[in-house]
Amino acid sequence: MIPLSILDLTPIKQGGSVAATLRETLALARHAESLGYHRYWLVEHHNTPSVAAAATAVVMGHVAGGTKTIRVGAGGIMLPNHAPIMVAEQFGTLAALYPGRIDLGLGRGIASDPATLQALRRVPGDMAEFPRDVQELLYFLRPSAPGQTVRAIPGEGADVPVWILGSSIGGAQLAASLGLAFAYASHFAPDQLEVALAAYRGRFMPSVHLDRPKVMLSLTVVAADSDEEARLHFSSAQQATDAPLPPPIPDYETRLDPQRLALIRNVFRHCVVGGPDTVAKGVADFIARYRPDEVIVTAQIFDPAARLRSFEILAQVTAMGSSAAAAG
Repeated sequence: MIPLSILDLTPIKQGGSVAATLRETLALARHAESLGYHRYWLVEHHNTPSVAAAATAVVMGHVAGGTKTIRVGAGGIMLPNHAPIMVAEQFGTLAALYPGRIDLGLGRGIASDPATLQALRRVPGDMAEFPRDVQELLYFLRPSAPGQTVRAIPGEGADVPVWILGSSIGGAQLAASLGLAFAYASHFAPDQLEVALAAYRGRFMPSVHLDRPKVMLSLTVVAADSDEEARLHFSSAQQATDAPLPPPIPDYETRLDPQRLALIRNVFRHCVVGGPDTVAKGVADFIARYRPDEVIVTAQIFDPAARLRSFEILAQVTAMGSSAAAAG
């Protein structure tokens, strides 16, 4: 079995709080570590009432400091929001504190409203500079050259694997051209998965970072002791918007008009929801079809205990603990 990892969307729930969410995040990370998950990644979203990890590097420090062996990363840092040298300094600091455990995933991000862009000191069209910004960041993470005027301290020479995140062919092409690992957001952007994988694998250029393509795919998995219980928990994700995560609703799909239901099913085309047997088959089928080197799993589940149980069932039915430990 290939390594399995976790992408925590740090959902703030209806009636909950940021503090409660971050406590649940650390509890899940510790649980994941005990179960043998390989990585624990966190997201960056701004002006979003449903997400607690806007200060992604800070939350990574919270998780890495509360665990011992699991890799901790950003899935990802939206580079247009930041000066590359500051990202190098932040992740260089994390790597110094938690050596051999820090990952850096980089994305363009999604279009934000003008007020949020202004608050982030963004300018129109700056997402087009993403390829240049990535190369600048890689420059600051290398060992410094003699006479180098500007250095990232900490950051230079840091052991921080860099991934390019993508939800379209653009990210795949950039990752291939730079010889970097590629993580595709199939959990919310299923439409270009096949073409992005073909572009990345077909155009990959070996580099100092990697000698062959390395693909991680995201997958929504909601596991429970029965298919019916899993579908109930999954209804929270089906309802999710930018607002705090709502509680589950029994028989939620029967309450939807056909057009809305079709839209939700399309967005969640790459998801596995069910009891142990259903989950085991669904995950195996996904891996067999797309041949990723790693799968990173996300689950927006309202009940913290049910979320812990979901990842426990997934670990049990995939027997991935030993392979994750050997993956490095």
